[in-house]
Amino acid sequence: MKDALFFNNMLTPKIITFVYWILLLAAVIGGIGTMFAGFEGFTFSSFLIGIFYAVAGAVGARIWCELLIVLFKMNEALQDLRKK
Repeated sequence: MKDALFFNNMLTPKIITFVYWILLLAAVIGGIGTMFAGFEGFTFSSFLIGIFYAVAGAVGARIWCELLIVLFKMNEALQDLRKK
C-alpha cells in the first residue's frame, strides 16, 4: 500500500493492460457490427471491411498500448540507473 501511495510502484501499466483488452473487444465487436450493418444486410464487401476493421483495430490498439508500456519501462530503467 505504501508503494502505491508514494508513487514507488506504478499503477498505470496495469490499467493499460486492462484498457488493451477493452480496446481489443471493441475492435472485434466493431468489426462484427460492420460485417452485418448496412441497408443490404450481409454482403461480401461489408464482410471484408468488417474483418479489416477488426484486424486493424486490434493491431492499432496493441501498438498504442505497447508504446505506452515502453514509456513506463524507460522510466523504470532510468530509476534503476539513478539508484546505482
